[in-house]
Amino acid sequence: MTDLLAEGIIFFNNGRYFEAHERWEDLWRRTRGPLKLFYQGLVQAAVGLHHFARGNPNGGRAQLTKSIDKLAEYPARFCQIDNEQLVADLRTILEEGVIRPINIVLEPRAVIQSEL
Repeated sequence: MTDLLAEGIIFFNNGRYFEAHERWEDLWRRTRGPLKLFYQGLVQAAVGLHHFARGNPNGGRAQLTKSIDKLAEYPARFCQIDNEQLVADLRTILEEGVIRPINIVLEPRAVIQSEL
C-alpha cells in the first residue's frame, strides 16, 4: 500500500475528509491504469463527506453518487480495503442524507512463502 493511500485512510477514519481528499488526489494524479478510477472514487467519497460536514447536502449527494458508481465496479476486497463495506457505508449515508463516521477497514496483506 502506498504512503498516500495509507495517510488518506488515517485522515478519512478520523473525519478529516479534506485532508484525505488531498492525499488521495495526489495519488490519483500519479496513477495510470485500472487503479486510477478506484482512487478517484476514494477522492469523491472524501469530498462528498466533506460537503455533508460543511452543510452542503446537495454537493455531498452528488459526490457520493459518483464515488459509489466507481467503487462498486471493483472487487469486495481491493487494495487491502474492505471495499464492499465502504460502498455499503457510503450508500447508507446517501440514502439517509446524514453524515456518520465511516471506518475504512484494511485487510491484512497475504504473505506468500516460496518453497525451499
